[in-house]
Amino acid sequence: MRATSNKLVVTAHGDREIRIIRTFDAPRRLVFDAFTKPALVKRWLTGPDGWSLPVCEIDLKPGGTFRYVWKNTEGTEMGMGGTYREIDAPDRIVHDELFDEDWTGGQAEVTTLFVEDGGRTTVTTSVVYSSTEARDAVLKSPMESGIAIGYDRLEGILASEPVK
Repeated sequence: MRATSNKLVVTAHGDREIRIIRTFDAPRRLVFDAFTKPALVKRWLTGPDGWSLPVCEIDLKPGGTFRYVWKNTEGTEMGMGGTYREIDAPDRIVHDELFDEDWTGGQAEVTTLFVEDGGRTTVTTSVVYSSTEARDAVLKSPMESGIAIGYDRLEGILASEPVK
């Protein structure tokens, strides 16, 4: 196994966008499945320790919806959902999303690209918020550390999954 650097990179672009980039040591199809199959999503998209994802509903088609609800050990819940606008498996997903308790300033548009090179897949997610203030609030939140925890968890899951 070769040494790799799979560091999470989060950057601001333009006035309202955040880009999140991470490379995984797995083929694109497996990474795409990990983002779109509820049984896999529930294993890694749980947030920090003490949180779980008891609700993970995905209707992966244009016009289909998704719903996530996270819950921590104290019983606090955080939910969000959205609608898929475009699915080009295993290359691209475009959807909108909105948190139940809208702390991000309204609906955001999310585009996720999956690019494979030599058996490694780079995931680039672009999130466009309703305003610069909303984008900046997200950048100041613990979003980056939460994503890093989830993606590190995903890396371990991908290493243990059989390649299809």
